[in-house]
Amino acid sequence: MNHIDALVKQFQKKDIKAFETLYKMYSNSIHGVVNTIVKDTVISDELMQDVFIKAWNNAESYSSSKGRFFTWILNIARNAAIDKTRSKAFKQSKQNLDASFFVDIIVSNSNLEQQTDAIGIKKFVNQLGEKCKILIEFLYFKGYTQKDLAETLDIPIGTVKTRNRSCIQKLREIVL
Repeated sequence: MNHIDALVKQFQKKDIKAFETLYKMYSNSIHGVVNTIVKDTVISDELMQDVFIKAWNNAESYSSSKGRFFTWILNIARNAAIDKTRSKAFKQSKQNLDASFFVDIIVSNSNLEQQTDAIGIKKFVNQLGEKCKILIEFLYFKGYTQKDLAETLDIPIGTVKTRNRSCIQKLREIVL
């Protein structure tokens, strides 16, 4: 059993030290992914803490046979960020923004490649075909839903779902 597996087992047994260690290991990456989606550092800070609390409270639902712990917690974070952007309060808070917000978006989007590389997967994504790179960037790094992406690319949602499965499988083969 490797170090991460042992740490996750302790985490599942509600070991505070394991929680602290996993938090230190993954908090920057989780924060980066959440911030890429919500584009607000304060909200990202709150969501990141919520994600770790949710992982702590639902630790027994994690199974190493279904994937890595990091992937599991990353999915929790991504879903929390998307849910936040869909919330009525979030949408209302963004209605009357000043110009500096949009400048920050432009700056952060130009730096998107560096942010996505922070979790170490960009080099693997770059090995995929162009369609897969686009799909993964929008769905996993920019927080689009499959429906949003289908509308953006003007393709059927079934095509997006099929490509998503196919691209993730290819990515899995490259990484593993």
